[in-house]
Amino acid sequence: MKFHVITLFPDSLDSYLDTSIIGRAIKAKKISVKTYNPYDFGVGKWKKTDDRPYGGGPGQVQYALPILKAVEHIKKLNAKRSTLNAKIIVFSPSGKKFTNALARKWAKEGRDLILISGRYEGIDARVKKILKADEYSIGDYVLTGGELPSMVVIDAVSRQIPGVLGKFESVEENRVSSSEVYTRPEILVYRGKSYKVPKVLLSGNHKKIGEWRKNK
Repeated sequence: MKFHVITLFPDSLDSYLDTSIIGRAIKAKKISVKTYNPYDFGVGKWKKTDDRPYGGGPGQVQYALPILKAVEHIKKLNAKRSTLNAKIIVFSPSGKKFTNALARKWAKEGRDLILISGRYEGIDARVKKILKADEYSIGDYVLTGGELPSMVVIDAVSRQIPGVLGKFESVEENRVSSSEVYTRPEILVYRGKSYKVPKVLLSGNHKKIGEWRKNK
């Protein structure tokens, strides 16, 4: 599965994508993550990518044209993979909520995802209209840019792809798990107090352990 991230700050993704499970999945060619900088398609001599908003107000708004050209570039480079059918996503706090159910659905569909990571006061609204992009939010808060939401989507979708986690059973939602977990030692002594592991987890009774985990 291919992820295409349009961002003014491609280096901001490197440290996360190069490590741990996602890094291994990229090396194993289970997934592919490519970045594209709107600056490369900027306007005029200085390759401008943003300007003041019409109607006044603070900050800068990203031009539509560099982003539209970046999407065209992605589709030309990946024509053989039918990126004409790619899902295009714009991130916004006012967008639809991104969920694990959507991550599973997108992983199953296997379509390329084009993730447009906006900055400043946002992206010219005509980008969404022209590309018929879907608008999503990862939470009820405002972030500095769309790079973090892009990484959240890449992570959540990738872990649903068979082989990315090594064993597909390792996907937490496919096995009995709990938000409350313990490991060694059995008794943790900290600042004069003892903290014990719940007895049921030491019982060896897998039925009771399963029930305890479901209740948690």
